[in-house]
Amino acid sequence: QVQLVESGGGLVQAGGSLRLSCTASARASVYYAVGWFRQAPGKDRALVAAISWSGNGTDYAASVKGRFTVSRDNVKNIIYLQMNNLKSEDTAVYYCAADLISQTSRPDASHDYPVWSGYDYWGQGTQVTVSS
Repeated sequence: QVQLVESGGGLVQAGGSLRLSCTASARASVYYAVGWFRQAPGKDRALVAAISWSGNGTDYAASVKGRFTVSRDNVKNIIYLQMNNLKSEDTAVYYCAADLISQTSRPDASHDYPVWSGYDYWGQGTQVTVSS
């Protein structure tokens, strides 16, 4: 099981930057991929960035590629989303989610890739508001 808590949201002007953090709590033997999602009012929740369990693999939605960077510190169990050149359309509640890869042993390289669906655990979300 993985518990997730997001932080770092807030109000920023267009063109500015924010860094979101997702602090994970899990047993040492648990390995998980992570995705960052966002949901704007009246819209479906959508994945914007994903990172593999090791951090070696990342992927991004076209709308944020080149502006957002996902990374993770597996010693501290924190996953980051660095957001640069923010636009008003980035305004949303941002969630991190975890997809369990293994609960017993270190996965092999064949399971070391970003995941786009089937997430098992979710954080509570953090609001990001970009003013134009």
